[in-house]
Amino acid sequence: MSEQTSWIKQTSATHVGHGGQEWWRTSAVYQVYPRSWADSNGDGVGDLPGITAKLPYLRDLGVDALWISPFYTSPMADAGYDVADYRDIDPLFGTLADADKLIARAHELDLRVIVDLVPNHSSDEHEWFKAALAAGPGSPERERYLFRDGKGENGELPPNDWQAIFGGNAWTRVSDADGNPEQWYLHLFDPKQPDFNWNNPEVRDEFVSILTFWLDRGVDGFRVDVAHSLIKADGLPDHAAHAQMAGTGDASHDNGGPMWDQEGVHEIYRAWRELLDSYNPRDADGYDSAADRAMCAEAWVSPPERLARYVRPDEFHQAFNFAFLETPWRAADLHESITSSYRSNDSVGAPTTWVLSNHDVVRHATRLALPVGQPRPNGIRAEDPQPDAALGLRRALAATALELALPGGAYLYQGEELGLPDHTTMPDEARQDPTWERSEHTEAGRDGCRVPMPWVKDAPSFGFGPSEATWLPQPEVYGDLAVDQQDGVAGSTLEFYRRMLRERHARELGSGSLTWVEGAGDDVVAFVNSRDGHEDLWVVTNFGEPVALPDDAFVVLSSGDADSLTVERDVTVWFTRA
Repeated sequence: MSEQTSWIKQTSATHVGHGGQEWWRTSAVYQVYPRSWADSNGDGVGDLPGITAKLPYLRDLGVDALWISPFYTSPMADAGYDVADYRDIDPLFGTLADADKLIARAHELDLRVIVDLVPNHSSDEHEWFKAALAAGPGSPERERYLFRDGKGENGELPPNDWQAIFGGNAWTRVSDADGNPEQWYLHLFDPKQPDFNWNNPEVRDEFVSILTFWLDRGVDGFRVDVAHSLIKADGLPDHAAHAQMAGTGDASHDNGGPMWDQEGVHEIYRAWRELLDSYNPRDADGYDSAADRAMCAEAWVSPPERLARYVRPDEFHQAFNFAFLETPWRAADLHESITSSYRSNDSVGAPTTWVLSNHDVVRHATRLALPVGQPRPNGIRAEDPQPDAALGLRRALAATALELALPGGAYLYQGEELGLPDHTTMPDEARQDPTWERSEHTEAGRDGCRVPMPWVKDAPSFGFGPSEATWLPQPEVYGDLAVDQQDGVAGSTLEFYRRMLRERHARELGSGSLTWVEGAGDDVVAFVNSRDGHEDLWVVTNFGEPVALPDDAFVVLSSGDADSLTVERDVTVWFTRA
């Protein structure tokens, strides 16, 4: 029996749309993980020519931009997030000429290009780090990184108690030319990723130069890796001691320790924003849509008010809303997450940038099939309880339809438009994420969400490349989910994404105002997206018993039965009213 609701629009908006023309306020951006997008030469690894060849697919999907994960010269200890040369392309992916062709072709197709920037750390094979090892303690070369003397009688203990994100100690001891142990260096991730010393002016100048290098090549912006980590607390205090200060006024926003979310990061980003703004010439009306460079922060920071400080008018343009990604699949939780996100970002005049999946988390088509409220796992192994694929996809489609109806920007992760799940039965011997080894095989890591794309079911590597080779194994189910199996097929996940993005653009949902709907029930998230010049779009996501739409409803799209005026559990519907 459907539950009848009153469908009453509240009298005041929770979020009032921004009138700015900047593309990044409302854009839909598609993340391309280059190793896994398209392989042009059959070596089993995706590359830049492969991306360029598939750009028309993104245009037809209906996104505004693509974000490309790192393609720089790298020993690939962390899939390219260990950069040895920020101004060149790793031969695995192609050449600088290939990058130029990619950027030019994207612009021909009216797609903007955002590239990844990794400023917290370099590779240990970067020329600066090799010079630091050769120069020895106290040298200017070592001041570019965070070298410290160890504790203990002979410096045999790490400088502090920090642990690495990938597992193990965050410090590694080096030896001099004669093999004698000496100083330690900090690496918040892997030992092959030494952290820069961002209190050193040389480091700051170098990254301004790197940004300039890519801006001059025509990129439209940057996604900044672990943007909240560049500055560490003065004196590099023990994590335990820092945690004890939390709430005392000295460290009231701990955010995981003294290596995160320190005040000094904001000075760095204000300098970067000034540089990007210098590339944005203004016309007589103060705006030039063709030259609007932007940057997005990957900052795992809470509460939302703290994250909003990264998107103040003179800092980042966007910051991923990871609180939304991590919100449990419950109506009350999502209502509060959306409300608090708008409250904090609206206070600084910034858009809210929604995201559900990326290369670091279990895909939401898999994650949402897990028990509601369960902590997000770092990968799923064959020996773990296996998710219900049908339930996961049903919820994922509902979640994406909710996301794309929200005012603001949105990021999509490659393959989610096909309904791709994580590879949850990958053989352990195939894993390459450093987390797997560094955690002593207690965490599966991120390989499951990074599996190469399926393009053609009855082709080698499901059309990923001209050979059977793939750097990570593909699950068999990817064949049935391949692009050629969904392209033009009514009711397919791909066609549903295309329709959502088409309606989102046509109705200018990204620039709208959001008003909650009262009386829709405790298990329902319901709101109205209003825009000048467009009829109101009503949006409802149901988490409980079936709910009847109002009698005057006209369904625009539904993640469930498109012809039904009843919203079933785990379904999102967009509708207008007569």
